[in-house]
Amino acid sequence: MEYTLRYLPIAKQDLSEIINYILNELQNPIAAENTLSKIEKAILERLEDGPESFAIWPSKKERENPYRRINIGNYTVWYVVIDKVMEIRRIQPARRNEDSFLIQELLVK
Repeated sequence: MEYTLRYLPIAKQDLSEIINYILNELQNPIAAENTLSKIEKAILERLEDGPESFAIWPSKKERENPYRRINIGNYTVWYVVIDKVMEIRRIQPARRNEDSFLIQELLVK
């Protein structure tokens, strides 16, 4: 089954903020480029492998479209599968409290 990839605007903003932080605050353009490349590559690999074949994140709340995640170094990509669409919802630092993040995400969406 082939899937389409879609990013929520807030996920694009997350990625932009991550890259801008590495570029501007850490002043490390090579690390910024490598981070972007690793995140994009991991997402595309998951898309090709079949995003529904990976474990559902155990949430305390029942969700119509359960979350799955991709851990990439210091970052976590959160996504859901809706029909044949892999929808990237957020890209966050891995150390973030997952329960509070998902509660906040629901308020944004």
